[in-house]
Amino acid sequence: MASNSTKLGSSSSSEWTRGEDKMFERALAVYDTDTPDRWHNVARYMGGTKSVDEVRRHYQLLVRDVAQIESGGVPFHWYAAAPPPPTLQRGNNRSNRLKYTSELQ
Repeated sequence: MASNSTKLGSSSSSEWTRGEDKMFERALAVYDTDTPDRWHNVARYMGGTKSVDEVRRHYQLLVRDVAQIESGGVPFHWYAAAPPPPTLQRGNNRSNRLKYTSELQ
């Protein structure tokens, strides 16, 4: 049996395109945490362009990025076409997630 680091197909790259990221997100929705051989299935879903190790590593980076965002470690950038809502405030809860307050309160 081949090791997890072998490719399912001939082409692979540590760089991920937007299309590959979207495909990866769909694969995570199809193969949730309870799926046996999850990373092998996700790699296969990627069409053989990524190895089991690559999809596992990409997931670990995604988890780290989400945790950093949720902890307030990533600034929000607002664009001229979409100014920030006036009611956006930092929450004081343990996870330091953003909360939206209602202007009607």
